[in-house]
Amino acid sequence: MREVSSDCRVAWFLGLAGLIPFVAGGVIAWWGSSAWQVTAVYGFSYYSAVILSFLGGVHWGSALQVPRPDNRRRLFIAMVPSLIAWPALLFNVVTGLWVLLAGFILIGGYDLSRDGREGFPAWYFKLRGLLTGVVVAFHLIVLLRLGG
Repeated sequence: MREVSSDCRVAWFLGLAGLIPFVAGGVIAWWGSSAWQVTAVYGFSYYSAVILSFLGGVHWGSALQVPRPDNRRRLFIAMVPSLIAWPALLFNVVTGLWVLLAGFILIGGYDLSRDGREGFPAWYFKLRGLLTGVVVAFHLIVLLRLGG
């Protein structure tokens, strides 16, 4: 049996803990009091933008750590999530959530590409797949609540 590194365990723990605001926001958007529903939806949107930007930072860090011929392209790609997340907050909340959802799907697709996978351990993509799946599902849950 292979031993799991402590970094892997910590990353899984933190990644799963990072889902709490998405899950809580989705649940409160449906079953919280009216005042809490509004707060939950906006909090969900803002947190979503922060996390989407963070995913770009993951690739930025990878490009700086591992010298590769395509690093310039990867650095540019690493900026895309932030350039999607920030304007998404300027739209009305429904449009913004659709834009953020598209951003998660796009960066998830890049993560699965040959270039996107380079430099990361295999376990990272299992974690990213699970996290992205939950995030996408909760975007759809909140959008359904908003009639979007």
